[in-house]
Amino acid sequence: MMGGWYGGGGAGSWIAMVVLMGLFWAGVVTVVVVLLRHSSRNTDHPPKDEAERILHARFARGEIDEQEYTARRAVLREAG
Repeated sequence: MMGGWYGGGGAGSWIAMVVLMGLFWAGVVTVVVVLLRHSSRNTDHPPKDEAERILHARFARGEIDEQEYTARRAVLREAG
C-alpha cells in the first residue's frame, strides 16, 4: 500500500532516471565548454600568419603608428 514516491516503479523507472541524469550532465558539460570557448576568444583576431604576427609586433613596439598598422593589415588580409 506504499504507492507514490516510494512505490515499486520497476527497472524501467531506474533506466529512465539514469538516462535523464546522463542527458542533464551532458548538457551541463556542453554549456560549460561553450562558455569557456566563447570567453577565450579575442575580439581582435590574433594574427594568423607570420607577416601579420610581425606587423603586430612592430605596432606593439611602437615602430609604426596605428594608421600604418591598419593600412598594412588591410593589405595583408586582402592578399590572403
